[in-house]
Amino acid sequence: MKVSDILRVKGSTLYAVTSNEPLARAVEIMADKDVGSLVVMEHDDVVGMLTFREVIQAVVKNGGSVGTLQVRSAMDDAPLTCTLETEMDEVRRMMLERHARYMPVMEMGQVKGVISFYDVAKAVVDSQNFENRMLKAYIRDWPEGERQSAE
Repeated sequence: MKVSDILRVKGSTLYAVTSNEPLARAVEIMADKDVGSLVVMEHDDVVGMLTFREVIQAVVKNGGSVGTLQVRSAMDDAPLTCTLETEMDEVRRMMLERHARYMPVMEMGQVKGVISFYDVAKAVVDSQNFENRMLKAYIRDWPEGERQSAE
């Protein structure tokens, strides 16, 4: 299974901010859209990723508020990325190693979407459920004579 399979089901809706936007505005967007991450863009290039983790760390460092902080002061300026062709096993490995919950999907220098650890886990569970249903259907349809010799 590849990243393109997840985006095909999930869609490629993208929420983005610029690095010079107020962090308070970014938090408002995250709350309004009910998302845990925003891609930080400058001149059509991905320059960072802002997730609730970075927001919480910035709030703690700033005495409990976002104050006048800008997105650039909180964002991860070296986010993990993947491509549409990246295999799910590789995405899981990368996310686990870096404790990343969100990953921009890049193709030829353009961001195609964002996948989350939830998206990856859901895809794996859905795939396993499908495989289980197919195996159960196969077992139910097993010819009677072959069932006895298999037992």
